[in-house]
Amino acid sequence: MQTLNVNEGQTEQEYKAAEEQRRTDLLAEGKSDAIFFFAAAVLAALGTGLLPIRLNFLVSIGLIDLLRFYGRGLGERYADTVNGAALAWVLVLVTLGFSAREGRRWAFLCGVALYAVDMLALVATFSIWAFGVHAFFVYKWFEGQKNLKDACQSGT
Repeated sequence: MQTLNVNEGQTEQEYKAAEEQRRTDLLAEGKSDAIFFFAAAVLAALGTGLLPIRLNFLVSIGLIDLLRFYGRGLGERYADTVNGAALAWVLVLVTLGFSAREGRRWAFLCGVALYAVDMLALVATFSIWAFGVHAFFVYKWFEGQKNLKDACQSGT
């Protein structure tokens, strides 16, 4: 059986340089996917009413929507609870964004898990557009963590 030599014609130095360039590109792509945490934070602030403009038709946070629906029994603290939960959501996304920019793979995985759980809440509230936006972010964060994983594996 013949083994294919993929790098035939390359010297060892050229091969190492190409691998190092690939690793650098993967790290850069992984870190650039961290920008989607900040985009998600802005959209979450728009969808929850933390900003003066509210766009809850296209962007929405399922857990906040469920809290609005089932939390009416909180009485006078209702608005503060909803706004506090929305602010906490935005702060978590910003924190994960900074961690992801530093090349932390766990930040991407936390974002994927957080939004996957929230997608279930969006299904319960029939927010199909917001579900699609969440799916986009989950995809980009999964890509980011995969790029970081591949970069770490090629570096060893």
